[in-house]
Amino acid sequence: MNYNLNPAMSLYRIGLAATVFLGVALAPAPALCGPSRTFADRGDAAFLSAREAFRNGERVRLERQIAGLQGHPLQAWAEYWALRLRLDDGDESGVADYLIRYPSAYLSEKLLGDWLRVMGKKGEWEGFKRELPALMLPDAEVSCYAAQAANTADTVRPYWNSGQDLPQACEALVDNLVAAGGLTVEEVWQRVRRLLEVKRVGAARNAAAYLPVSEGFDGRGLESIAQGPARHLDKLPGGFAAKRGGREVALFAVQRLARNDTQDAAKRWARIESQFTAEERAYAWGQLAWQAALRHQPEALAWYEKAIGTGLSEEQRAWQVRAALRAHDWSAVRRAIAAMPANLAAQPDWTYWQGRALAAGSHADEARKQYLKISGQPNFYGNLADEELGRAIEVPPRAIPPSTEESAVAEANPGFQRSLALFRVDMRVEAVREWVWSLRGLDDRGLLAAAEFAKRHEIWDRAINTADRTLVQHNYSLRYIAPFSDQVRPKADQLALDNGWVYGLMRQESRFIMNAKSSVGAKGLMQLMPATAKWVAKKINLPNFQPARVTEMDTNVTLGTHYMKMVLKSLDNHPVLASAAYNAGPGRARRWRAEHALEGAIYAETIPFNETRDYVKKVMSNAVYYNTLFSGRPQSLKDALGVVGARGQGEKAVEELP
Repeated sequence: MNYNLNPAMSLYRIGLAATVFLGVALAPAPALCGPSRTFADRGDAAFLSAREAFRNGERVRLERQIAGLQGHPLQAWAEYWALRLRLDDGDESGVADYLIRYPSAYLSEKLLGDWLRVMGKKGEWEGFKRELPALMLPDAEVSCYAAQAANTADTVRPYWNSGQDLPQACEALVDNLVAAGGLTVEEVWQRVRRLLEVKRVGAARNAAAYLPVSEGFDGRGLESIAQGPARHLDKLPGGFAAKRGGREVALFAVQRLARNDTQDAAKRWARIESQFTAEERAYAWGQLAWQAALRHQPEALAWYEKAIGTGLSEEQRAWQVRAALRAHDWSAVRRAIAAMPANLAAQPDWTYWQGRALAAGSHADEARKQYLKISGQPNFYGNLADEELGRAIEVPPRAIPPSTEESAVAEANPGFQRSLALFRVDMRVEAVREWVWSLRGLDDRGLLAAAEFAKRHEIWDRAINTADRTLVQHNYSLRYIAPFSDQVRPKADQLALDNGWVYGLMRQESRFIMNAKSSVGAKGLMQLMPATAKWVAKKINLPNFQPARVTEMDTNVTLGTHYMKMVLKSLDNHPVLASAAYNAGPGRARRWRAEHALEGAIYAETIPFNETRDYVKKVMSNAVYYNTLFSGRPQSLKDALGVVGARGQGEKAVEELP
């Protein structure tokens, strides 16, 4: 059958239109309706062999394995790998056909992006422009190729100003922008500063290549300064401040020294600051204030006052608020949040704290308006705002379970089937990407059916992730799923641990993935480090313990709950402190206490580690929801957070925990 089609129309969209509107059979992806175990095992083995062939670049072997994967859910992945090898050789044949056969699939989006990058690199702009509209989520590289195709170099400016890595496609645009005089010297300096702040010295040196020679900065010696900033400041040559390059290198030394010793950095800076411009002085004090706030040092707020006149990063502004919270200076909290960009100030954390600051200043009506902006949100600060409004934290009514038809649609979803198969062969990263992509466009009913599908297959993390996305109809027993209760709850009860807290921590640690392994080596449901597991096993005389048993559910939960009990007992029986200790270590949890008592919420907000700060908030909010579900009664997050006593208060003199 022949069709008269516009040659400029994307081949991907042509195939999709024919499939949807004309009902034409275009070799669709195979129906995936639960293959037999034998077939699945045989297909999984062929698939893993195909993956190995792809990694080794063995095209013939890969094609042979594809022949044995017909009808298998992961056939599409093996075919994608074969096409990737062809694209690497400049052969684009078969790509358009793949996009037609797997419309709207995750791998079609991925392959289309690969194809566009190949065309962009070769400068095939006609084909690039034809296919680009079908790509749903272009990355920076594709976006920069698109700008090259449209001859709009200025499009690269947001990427440049963000401080992110620039792909080669974007570098060409920067070259064009500089050549046209469209990138100012100040914009180059700001990028250099941002990169140096995050310790990316090489990238900063590359950015500095766009500076004119008159600025006196070529980037040489930065690594040496990073290793010995105090030495550089002690040996500043006479006249170093005559050009901006010399001053910026000194500023770099000050900010690097501040990361190790803010007091020493401030003293050395005070000796030379008169040789710098007003903006440069403010910049240096902003760096010092930020590092002081991270270390809970009392000078932070005064130093922030000296930083007026420079552009603070979002991270610096956040720590200005945290320093004020730590000092119980509600007026400073209010001013710091008011000075934030509107999009930052509107985030739930700063909305809540602005409400608290207004309430502390006797502006009850204005405070209430802030709380109302985030009330009802199922997160840490939404919970706290509800309580400030006098509303108990409750779970919403449970939605009607998915119908037989809704469940059947989820079961038949090719993306879910591919995801399930990827989980089966232990390709978790790829499985999650397939799953998340397949959730696009689903309404609440579709999401709930997908979450139930994940639960039936015991993919607990996907059940949680999917149920979390509903907007109106909810099922909190899926959002806060509680598997393994026959094993977990008796162990928690035996140690007099709060069940909601144990589940809240486990949900955050592993999402109930039994073989979860972190980048630093923590393992199992409760993410135990090998040394910690060994230490706890010895302490409780766990019989027949071997490191390989850490991922076994019973062993992992036994060791994890005992460790929770130990850190809780050593830290004033306070769950906020114990949660911080579980994630970052008991020593740090102790050091983060103040010289005076702090609200549990302020302690959590001022934890210096981003990961631990987010972790503690989520564990505590999780615990409230679990206890609400377990008890059938509303719970209070504020009560759970309580007050963290002053440093040293209530701590037990026990053996140092790992």
